Amino acid sequence: QVQLVESGGGLVQTGDSLSLSCAASGRTFRTAAMGWFRQAPGKEREFVASISRSGGSTDYADSVKGRFTISRDYAKNTVYLQMNSLKPEDTAVYYCAATGYSEGGTYSSTNAYMYWGQGTQVTVSS
Repeated sequence: QVQLVESGGGLVQTGDSLSLSCAASGRTFRTAAMGWFRQAPGKEREFVASISRSGGSTDYADSVKGRFTISRDYAKNTVYLQMNSLKPEDTAVYYCAATGYSEGGTYSSTNAYMYWGQGTQVTVSS
């Protein structure tokens, strides 16, 4: 069993940066692909970024490519999402997610993930 806890959300202005963190409790972290998703009010949850179990591969939604960076720190059992050049349309609750055992690769579908955090709010004002 894996427990995930996100932190780092807040209120910022257009063009600002934020860094989100997701702390994982279990040893499964080392063999799981990780992902970030977001959900705005009245909309369905959407893919943001994913990183393979080794950290060697990453994938991003077109809407955030070039602005966001996903990374992981195995010593800290933590995955990060660095968000730059934030826009009002980035406003959402951001969720960290983990697959079960993964042989490799990245995943953009919510169906690929077994474990989810509680979410952290990111609000970008104009």
